[in-house]
This record gives sequence, C-alpha cells and structure tokens, in this order.
Amino acid sequence: MISKTKAVRTGRTVALLAGLAFAGTVVAQTVDDNSVPSTGLDIPANMQIFGKVDPNVRKPTAIVNESVITGTDVDQRVALIVSANELKLSAEDKDRLKLQILRQLIDETLQIQEAKASEITITQPEITQSFDRVAHNFKRSPAEMRTYLRSVGSSERSLKRQIEGELAWQRYLRRKVEPSVNVSDEEVKGILERIKASKGLDEFHVSEIYLSATPERAQQVNATMRQMIEKIQKGEAPFEYFARNSSEASTRAVGGDLGWVRAAQLPDSLAAAATSMQVGQVAGPIEVPGGFSILYLVDKRQVMTADPRDARLALKQLTVRFPTGTTQTGATARAAEFAKAVQTIQGCGGVAKIASDIGAEVVDSDAVTIRDLPPALQEIMLKLQVGQATPPFGSAQDGVRALVVCGRDDPRNGDLPQAEAIQRQMEQSRVNLRAQTLLRDLRRDAIIDYR
Repeated sequence: MISKTKAVRTGRTVALLAGLAFAGTVVAQTVDDNSVPSTGLDIPANMQIFGKVDPNVRKPTAIVNESVITGTDVDQRVALIVSANELKLSAEDKDRLKLQILRQLIDETLQIQEAKASEITITQPEITQSFDRVAHNFKRSPAEMRTYLRSVGSSERSLKRQIEGELAWQRYLRRKVEPSVNVSDEEVKGILERIKASKGLDEFHVSEIYLSATPERAQQVNATMRQMIEKIQKGEAPFEYFARNSSEASTRAVGGDLGWVRAAQLPDSLAAAATSMQVGQVAGPIEVPGGFSILYLVDKRQVMTADPRDARLALKQLTVRFPTGTTQTGATARAAEFAKAVQTIQGCGGVAKIASDIGAEVVDSDAVTIRDLPPALQEIMLKLQVGQATPPFGSAQDGVRALVVCGRDDPRNGDLPQAEAIQRQMEQSRVNLRAQTLLRDLRRDAIIDYR
C-alpha cells in the first residue's frame, strides 16, 4: 500500500518539539492454556496472580532519583507538543500521549542528572539564548513566544526545561563519548572506494518505523502500523512523531532517518518498495525479518551523478495578498488579473514595473536549490528557462504568488564526498549508538517512584 504524505522538514529545535510520544493501539492476545509464548523468561504455564491485577497504573507524576516530575509538567509539555504540531488527538490518544511524555520527561531528567554528575551545568544565559532562537524560528519575539505558550496551556518554564535537557546531553556526549569514538583512515577509504564502484546506481533517502513481531503478534503489529499510516495520512501526526517514539530501530533517535542508501543495502522487501515509490510517499506495513516496517521516501538520486534538482536559482517572487473580507468572487478576479500580468513577464528586468502596476510585493532570493522547493514546484522549475515565470500558486489566506527565474547555476557532475565529511558522519553515527546505550543504562539504574 503506497500513499502520499506531506514531507515534514523542520530545524533542529523545531524537530525537538515534534519528536515526542505517540503509540498505536494495543490489542489483547490470548494463548492456549498449556502454551507460553517464547519470551526468553522463565514464566510458568499455570501461573497464579498475587495482589491487584493492575498494580502499576501510572499517574502522570514521578520522582526520579529525588527529582520531582509533576502532573503540571506533563500537561504543559503535552500542550506544547499538540500546539506546535497541530495534532488532532482523541481523548484516548491524549491519555496515551501523557504517559509517553512522562517517559520522555524521565529520560530528560536522567540526562540532566548525569550531566550534572559530570560537572556539566547549562547556565541560564545559555538557556535564554536558545529560547530566543526558538522564538525566532516560530517568527515571534521572546515576549510574544511567552504569551503564545501561555495561550496554549504551556509555559516558558516547560520549554526551557526541554532546552536544558537537550543542551546538557549534547555537552555530556561531546565531553564523555566523542573523544573515545574513532574512525580510521582505512574505514573512510573503504567507504570512498564503495562510492566510486556505485557510480550511477540509484540511491534513496529513506526513513523507517520498525516494530518486531512474533508469528503470534503479527496481526496485532500489522494493525497497529496501519493505524499509524492512517494518522500520518490524515495529518494527525508526522512520520517522525511515530518513528521517534514507537519504532524499535536504532534510528528512532533521529526520527527514523536511515540516510542515503542503495537498494542492495536494504532487506529485499524494503528495496522493492523504495524502488517503486515516489518522493514523499509512505509504504507499509512491509514484512521484514523479525517484524514489519513502514517506509518513507524522503528523496532519491543517482550516486555521483549530477541531479538537475541540485541547480541553484536566483529568483524573484511576486505576491498579491487579499484584504480581509475579500469575497470568493473578488479573490478569483484578483487572481485572474495577477495571472494575466505574470504571462507578460519577459525577464527579471521588467518585474518591478509589473509589480508596481498590479500592487504586488517583490522578494529577491539568490540561492534557492530546486530540491528544497515543494515537489509540485520542483517539476515546474526544472522546465523553466531564465526569464520565465511559474503559473500563479497560493491560497485565499496567504495570497497568490509567482516565481521568476533570474539565474541558474547547474550542478557539477558527481564529485566524491570529502573524506572529512564521511569521517564526521561515521563518528556521529557511533556517538548516537553509544548515547542510546548510555540512556538505557541510566533507566535501568534509576530509582523512579510513580505517584
């Protein structure tokens, strides 16, 4: 099953806001009285339950090694995530989200505690500076950001706590993990040789959500993944949302991102899906060894081959906005007038006059890569010559726009990546794996009291 989804591309801090908890529905299973599923544990077939059947109802409050996480902490983080990602959650989904965010807050607390134990402290000026950057990313001043957070039921304190957790963990990894991670020259050389040998082969930038499944649980896991796909399709949550919090693959920390891979590097079933997908599509559930996967095709290219979508353009954007209260008839007439004017453009030199005549805004941009534009616009821009304009596009809320190509720098034929870049990428991958192991150990050793 292959269907389109909206690609979500955010900055580092915005991605931090997006990458929180969401889980699929779990369906109860039964087994025959005399059979016990293989778990690796010594569980008797005829067991007796002592005490309450559900002794571990976890309320959204916990004490983590004497640090308190309150119900307010959870509620404010929930409000921030729901608002920032424009999520549409049922009451059941919201309750599930609260428990998953509680787990994330526990991890965040453990990370801050471990950093402080290593004499790493994030100062208030550093946190404030990062908060101001987040506000800028949301196109708000710091004061406006504080007002926005209160209006959605969150707070400045909640966001700053999240910022402190990320900064503390990053600094801890740089000090304690990165110095011990090494990538040899021979490893880098081997990678470069394999890239040379793969010149011209298709390469796919994919993300994956993986869930393990025994034969007994296959139907349950398949249903859960179909629910995830349905929510992605409806825009209730982005792909990265599920990948970070539901996937059992090591890539969950980076939103399921597998990076650029060739078909031969993927299991046969994933390779078959990737080669048949269009950019921006999701496929799944796909059966793979040990379970099922959902695959998202972010982009594709050919190894060491120039891609026209890597061309850099100099553009002028014309925009006509509709005043508040404009009727549909009025907007249609204004858009038709704009489209007629755009058709008369004969180069960027005449854009200013045409814009003045029709009351349009003009914005210049000298370094736009075709690949960074929405897919529909990419196809149009690939066919335009310098001096030509796109058809108008937009909406009644945002106005209508057109892009005029003022210059184009075509990409050079595929150069080998720099050895230093490959080395950094390999080192970062190993740091991420070590970080996951460290966090697992912190969880195992923590004293957590749920209230």
